[in-house]
Amino acid sequence: MLSTPKPRSPLHTREITFQGFAREDGLWDIEGHLKDFKTTPFVTGTTTWQPGQAFHDMWVRVTLDNALVIQDIEVAMDGHPHPECPQVIPPMNALIGERLGKGWRKTIQNHLGGIAGCTHLRELLNSLATAAFQAIPGALFDPDESKPPLYLGTCKSWDFNGPVVMRIYPQFYRLKDQDKPSS
Repeated sequence: MLSTPKPRSPLHTREITFQGFAREDGLWDIEGHLKDFKTTPFVTGTTTWQPGQAFHDMWVRVTLDNALVIQDIEVAMDGHPHPECPQVIPPMNALIGERLGKGWRKTIQNHLGGIAGCTHLRELLNSLATAAFQAIPGALFDPDESKPPLYLGTCKSWDFNGPVVMRIYPQFYRLKDQDKPSS
């Protein structure tokens, strides 16, 4: 928990949620939802958004196969600040056939970067891969037990030289150079 802050006034809230689903047809759905709210009236063009009314209310559903290849994508904008915003929905189909994994952020940028896409939808897509890895059982495990799970080496806890890998995956634990016995 954070410490008690200095006196302050709330200005903006962003809520982002992800959910993962196993489908009956053997595919996986990962859904992301982003909502932005202000605490005072907010004007964009001719629209006034009231406090607590979501001026960004956007959804993404990505359908994946077991190889984490996108089979389908659906986008909805229940709230958006400008009438032009939904124009970014059709280009999202360019992600069909792409794979979540290494290089995912670059893939998003290549297909939906700049004015080809929406900052908020790109933000959802960037984190959607992590949500998929958390949701899909075994998605990060190669059936070849001689290969480490893909998440090893991606954070402090999963350091190949660290105590967590030593305890849980001792076969992939790597001694630090200074810990190796001298010959």
